[in-house]
Amino acid sequence: MNSIGNLKNKNVLFLQGPMGTFFKRLDKLSRKKGATTYKIAFNAADWFFSNKDNVVSYKDTPKKWEKFIKKFLTEKSIDKIFLFGDCRFYQKTTVKTALKLGIETFVFEEGYIRPDYVTMEKWGVNGNSKLPKSKSFYEDLPEVLEQPKALPTKNSLYAMIMSAITYYLIANVFSFLYPHYMHHRSFSATQEAFYGIRNFVRKIIYALKNRPYNNRFKTDLSKKYFFVPLQTRTDAQIKKHSLFKNMEEFIEVVLTSFAHFADKNCFIVFKHHPFDRGRKNYTKQINNLAKKLNIEKRVIVLYELHIPNALKNALGTVTINSTIGFSSLYYCTPTITLGKAIYDIRGLTCKDISLDDFWKNPHSPNITLFKKFRAFIVKNSQINSCFYGDMVDLKKI
Repeated sequence: MNSIGNLKNKNVLFLQGPMGTFFKRLDKLSRKKGATTYKIAFNAADWFFSNKDNVVSYKDTPKKWEKFIKKFLTEKSIDKIFLFGDCRFYQKTTVKTALKLGIETFVFEEGYIRPDYVTMEKWGVNGNSKLPKSKSFYEDLPEVLEQPKALPTKNSLYAMIMSAITYYLIANVFSFLYPHYMHHRSFSATQEAFYGIRNFVRKIIYALKNRPYNNRFKTDLSKKYFFVPLQTRTDAQIKKHSLFKNMEEFIEVVLTSFAHFADKNCFIVFKHHPFDRGRKNYTKQINNLAKKLNIEKRVIVLYELHIPNALKNALGTVTINSTIGFSSLYYCTPTITLGKAIYDIRGLTCKDISLDDFWKNPHSPNITLFKKFRAFIVKNSQINSCFYGDMVDLKKI
């Protein structure tokens, strides 16, 4: 298990966690291990999803946050910090300050490997990860005879949805209590509720509409298409860890390259991200550009499909830095990343060729190298737990 170390007699600070009770539960577990815990709330929902008795509310301006957190960490003699994500303003500033003070900072994020894992790394995740990036490092590791397996965590989609609704509702209703809070994206409860409802409706509609493709990937389309998983439009993976301004720019680059350099008999499949299902529909843009490039009959745009099936039967996967790229390697499918990704390593991805060349010359990952890489990642960055389910490993801290 990826370890947070001894908590007895340690002073632990919790910042924002995933929306919901995950950090609240981790707080309780930390106390049972002898830690003194603190929580900083930036809005009323942060306060609501806390244990209440250890909360300090930050109500000042973002400009004064760095000075505040430095003083807080010093006065409370904080030994460890837990936070979610490392690219949002408050988190990013805290990580930078903690690094200068030598305070261990554990960053949580969605699992690099899914399902049944969450990511936890010291100092940073994704593009800020401190995991080795060298092919030779993983080549020198012992051969992996059996891949690590996670226990089921019973992830609840309902719990995730209800946590998000509750978080946005409380934060908005009581926003007057935290007048200077700066959220990392749109913070309208009404808008989020609308997106949630539309997401649910689209999921039902497209599950039926896209179902035939699950069989087609195994039959008439097998090894005749490239797979392109779209990422969330507000994802820090795009804004901070790639050269793309947005998903629209990524789509244009990929589709234009495909039109000019891919074999005329193959297809390209775009798949919307489930978090964006109710927020953004790229179908019109993709279809218009495909028509302009005279490849409309070779372009498929989907919402709902069985990801493993789509990956196993693809000629290759094109992504910025989605975790689906990691899954693509697992199924030994050639993969190219167009942004910073922890798995973008020579011998795994098609790191040494351009996108224009990838269509004609995709090469599969070295399976032995991948097994070593995956085992190392699981041991050093993954925890068998779930934000909206069972905290399997974290119960053992």
